[in-house]
Amino acid sequence: MEGKKHFIRIANKTKVLTAGFLLFTGHLFAQNIKVAVAANLQPVIKALGQDFKQKTGVAIEPIVGASGNLATQVRNGAPFDVFLSADMTFPETLFKEGLSTKKPVVYAQGSLVICSIQNIGFENWARVLLTGRINKIAIANPAIAPYGKAATEVLRKKGIIADVQTKIVTGESISQVNTYITTGVADVGFTTQALVKDPNNKTKLYWEVIDPQIYSPIEQGMVLLKHGEGNPDAEKFYQYILSAAAKAIFKEYGYHVE
Repeated sequence: MEGKKHFIRIANKTKVLTAGFLLFTGHLFAQNIKVAVAANLQPVIKALGQDFKQKTGVAIEPIVGASGNLATQVRNGAPFDVFLSADMTFPETLFKEGLSTKKPVVYAQGSLVICSIQNIGFENWARVLLTGRINKIAIANPAIAPYGKAATEVLRKKGIIADVQTKIVTGESISQVNTYITTGVADVGFTTQALVKDPNNKTKLYWEVIDPQIYSPIEQGMVLLKHGEGNPDAEKFYQYILSAAAKAIFKEYGYHVE
């Protein structure tokens, strides 16, 4: 009888240890949601991630880069769950290629600004860019970065792109352009309003919002990728980005949301 009781006690302890092991290993091997994030969102993704974790207990792992580069990584098998692009073209292309079963949606509209650590006189910025005061103008690579594409469109509409071509310094992404601006490597640059709205940016900046009538709307698209399908946390983050809470954060950083 005593032997039977001893056996039951051992069995119960084994169950407890097994359950504890499963909980431990489940936590150990749990992975964050991998979110491919357009570089213009670098200042805002931290705030979004913190708010999302506070609401759900789920952490995100942002991978920041130029939208075109991130799309290429997805095609090459990168294990991203959600893609927040700076435009709709790259997400739509991924959808057409079968890398998502859901059509992309617009989550925000970007705002292009011209910015510098110098007060160059932004009321006549197009004229100033032509002067000897400006030697380097930073824009993101228009082939892979939608904000760079918008900046090129603006310079063309102003009729000065040929005149300033030798002054243009191309950044791989908006993040690199922001570094050029804030360190003074470039005299001036075209970037996202999120840079000047970022409370963590301690560099004094002078800037002007570019008239949105002279460049195509920067409609930023989101897509739930195949790798994230069936992952309830990835779906939860996808829905969160469309929520009122996320929209309020986007607005704080200068984005337009419906």
